Amino acid sequence: MLRAVGFSEEDFGKPQVGVVSSWNNVTPCNASLDRDQHWASAGVKSAGAVPLEFMTITVSDGISMGHEGMRASLPSREVIADSVELVVHAERFDGVVAIAGCDKSQPAMLMAIGRLNLPAVYQYGGTIMPGRFRGRDVTYVDVIEGVGAVAAGTMSEQDLNELERVACPGPGACAGMFTANTMASISEALGIALPLSASIPAIDPRREALSRASGEAVVNLLNLGIRPRDIMTREAFENAIAVCCAVGGSTNAVLHIVAIAHDAGVDLSIDDFDRISRRTPHIADFKPSGKYVMADLDTIGGVPIVMRELLDAGLLNGDCMTVTGKTVAENLLDVTYPTGQDIVLPTSSPLHDEGGYAILYGNLAPEGCVLKVGPTTFRSFRGPVRVFESEEDCFRAAAARAIEAGDVVIIRNEGPRGGPGMREMLAVTAALAGQGLYDKVLLITDGRFSGGTRSGNIAHVAPESADGGPIAAARDGDVVSCDVEARRLDLDIDEDEMTRRLKAWSPPPPRYTTGALAKYARLVSSASRGAVCD
Repeated sequence: MLRAVGFSEEDFGKPQVGVVSSWNNVTPCNASLDRDQHWASAGVKSAGAVPLEFMTITVSDGISMGHEGMRASLPSREVIADSVELVVHAERFDGVVAIAGCDKSQPAMLMAIGRLNLPAVYQYGGTIMPGRFRGRDVTYVDVIEGVGAVAAGTMSEQDLNELERVACPGPGACAGMFTANTMASISEALGIALPLSASIPAIDPRREALSRASGEAVVNLLNLGIRPRDIMTREAFENAIAVCCAVGGSTNAVLHIVAIAHDAGVDLSIDDFDRISRRTPHIADFKPSGKYVMADLDTIGGVPIVMRELLDAGLLNGDCMTVTGKTVAENLLDVTYPTGQDIVLPTSSPLHDEGGYAILYGNLAPEGCVLKVGPTTFRSFRGPVRVFESEEDCFRAAAARAIEAGDVVIIRNEGPRGGPGMREMLAVTAALAGQGLYDKVLLITDGRFSGGTRSGNIAHVAPESADGGPIAAARDGDVVSCDVEARRLDLDIDEDEMTRRLKAWSPPPPRYTTGALAKYARLVSSASRGAVCD
């Protein structure tokens, strides 16, 4: 059978490397990955091994956003990881090059790499270039926020139409420090991807050399006997969290890093994000809350610039092994901080003294929840509750301008099991941002937020509503108190009243009773454990 796919007599004595990508032309994030895949295969071959290409699924969060299709997004992470694991396991490959370009395909590839523990290199498919609208850089999120601006009367339908036509100019994943670019940064920080691989845009001609180098690197790892679990250690995950904090990354990173660590056999919890965020300054000024996009970071030296600044400040472990066969410190030896730019600031004068994450607990979130913290995030918030049973209900209220400054908006039944699939609330958060309310309303959900969501919102509330978590007991008119410094999120009712309400509560019927989403709902764990399916 291998002769039939082109093996020569000499090939049977060589290592076999699976080269997998999530290529498709459904979404710009993945549209150019077939090219990278072929180049990586050429690198594997030139280094003396035999490449065998295969592909896996992926979905686009951007296209599935705001409707029923978004329920399939997070479950696709598990399907992708499972499919890569099963192909590599069945075919008995000796190593893997994994190439992905979108929000769920990236953590899924890293999860599969951790499970398989065969010599492996991960490669990001690259960021999209920003669009240009009336002299300024724009992204997909500007379009979504434009919907809210139209509702608020601060933007015309004609202007929004013009913006929409230029926001996504070609291949690549969403331009800001949203989930895709956050996960790409994580892959470098973990050491499982080559230096500079996270920032090179999808259309950049340097991608050929990068892809070939990824293929060559996996063969080098085979020769050196270095496996992913030698690289993806607890210290490496702490490095990844530190880089996330420094760049102001997506809250989805909390969910994904915990899941990747789980599959790599590393004991990591959401509390590690809070601990590391408290000591790590936010130094990179990226959209959605800042000014710059990933392609701008590339112009000054990419993620290694962030890592070198953290290493010099004693905030990164330089002894961690990487896929180059060298340590983090060795990889960064010749990296110098670029002056005359304000994309990445020195740790001595950061945008914000703490990183981008706060893990809150309280009677509304006994297992914890995630607050995205930015320079303008409130330090405390107290207000009356508006409860919505779904994203759609809340979006209708937001579009009708029925949500006011000072409100605490709770969206429930959107968790891993209850959704199912933890939909992202980008339509809601963008509508509120477009109305100038993003820092004037506290939004709380057992679902997720897009990486394009600005700071000041609380996600991943656990236990979720469908599991009888306290978020199920909230009622219109209740008061919620949030204290960021104390890391508290509380519903201002006494314990007896909470008990009475939860005792009277009954779970809603499952939204799906057959198929992939029904199976996912039966298997998925709490968001506090990364929503893994064991």
